Amino acid sequence: MSLIKQAGKGKPRPAMMTVALASIFLSVFVATGFYIKGNSCASSSSRALAPQSFAGVAEAVSPAVVNISTEKVIKSPGGPSFRHFQGPFGENDPFHDFFERFFGNRPRREFKQRSLGSGFIIDKEGFIVTNNHVVENADKIKVKLSNDREYPATVVGRDTKTDIALLKVDNLQDIGIARLGDSDDLKVGEWVVAIGSPFGLEHTVTAGIVSAKGRVIGSGPYDDFIQTDASINPGNSGGPLVNMNGEVVGINTAIVSRGGGNVGIGFAIPINMARGIIGQLQTSGSVTRGWLGVTIQDLTPELADYYGLEGVKGAMVGEVFKGDPAEKAGIKAKDVIVEVDGEKIGSSRDLSRVIAATHVGEKVTIKVLRNGRERTFRIKIVKRTDDKEAMAMHDSGEVTDLGMAVSSLTPDLARRLNIPETQGVVVIAVNRDTPASKAGVQEGDLILEVNHKLVKSVQDYRKYVEEVRKGEIVSLLMKRRAGLVALRVRK
Repeated sequence: MSLIKQAGKGKPRPAMMTVALASIFLSVFVATGFYIKGNSCASSSSRALAPQSFAGVAEAVSPAVVNISTEKVIKSPGGPSFRHFQGPFGENDPFHDFFERFFGNRPRREFKQRSLGSGFIIDKEGFIVTNNHVVENADKIKVKLSNDREYPATVVGRDTKTDIALLKVDNLQDIGIARLGDSDDLKVGEWVVAIGSPFGLEHTVTAGIVSAKGRVIGSGPYDDFIQTDASINPGNSGGPLVNMNGEVVGINTAIVSRGGGNVGIGFAIPINMARGIIGQLQTSGSVTRGWLGVTIQDLTPELADYYGLEGVKGAMVGEVFKGDPAEKAGIKAKDVIVEVDGEKIGSSRDLSRVIAATHVGEKVTIKVLRNGRERTFRIKIVKRTDDKEAMAMHDSGEVTDLGMAVSSLTPDLARRLNIPETQGVVVIAVNRDTPASKAGVQEGDLILEVNHKLVKSVQDYRKYVEEVRKGEIVSLLMKRRAGLVALRVRK
């Protein structure tokens, strides 16, 4: 009413008020591009961007999407015998059968654990992409196509670090083949479709938008997820995330949920990251990653300011390992790596991803800033091993005689490992077949004490472990998500 008063003089009559209101609303609708047709209201720009239907995408991609069911045989532990306990009633003890039934010397029994997931066919030879966690440790894998035919599948290869697995099914007939797109071309706000078997409901199609790119959720060293609000639920794992051209741009992998269902936050592995992994699994059954020979960290604004590099983004070298490619080429600690083969490096994760994807033996051109001046190096990449993987996880990490890498717990590392504390000494990697792994030490364990001595720093940890002679026991008190854990590790 006040707006109308400002627009004209005097007090408007009811009829004039109606005309004035109609004029104002019409002006607003014209100015904003909205119109009314039937019972709908939409903008002309929205009509141009929002799809009228997802049916075409679903029809094109669904024949290539499969339901994956797995079966794993679990052996239950046998119970101890209670026969040596003598009750007060002697041989006629009425509770004897009860104790024997529930606590007696029971034999180990087997039961079958089943799980469901999704996947998609990538070629006519029957190769199927899915998540590693869908098929890990499975004894039997069965694939069901959109035509309801079922086939046994075998694992060609798995990569735990990116949660990608490749399956193979022989003699497939009447199959669809998924087209792989370019996930780098995805834009935040773009429409995408997820297809899979949520809760076992085969070939379910959900739609949403790309909510974010480059998400780090703490699942591993190569986190670079696409975030989407397209409904992703248990059973969708391994299924495709598809753009409006019907091309696979991601592999649905994880959700954020307290109750196990969708809350509008799902994550997919970018297909551009997965493409190289899939190729290696297809040809060799395993994944080989490149190694530069440095530990790195993000160039934070504080560090950039300290070194006079305001506005610069890159990965700062923390340590250069002797005899490795970077050291041979002349890279030094405190160098800031800003470019690899023409690709800009904005963070330590960018560098890890680029180097890991580089073929072993290939030479790359690396640009660094040293004392504010640009320098260029030509470096030959070598193979990354488990020990080197452990060393590279964090700039302050070090591998000890026990076979695990430890680091001072920083806020960034706490976030990556999902640890609520922000101080202490944390296990960032455990090498296979070492004293630490055999004793049950896990990545993410927070070390509180070594041989009953309080550990406040990596230096404390190193000192206390070095005090123990080879062959003797190192007692560790650690904090894990489930609570305190005490382990004994033979050095």
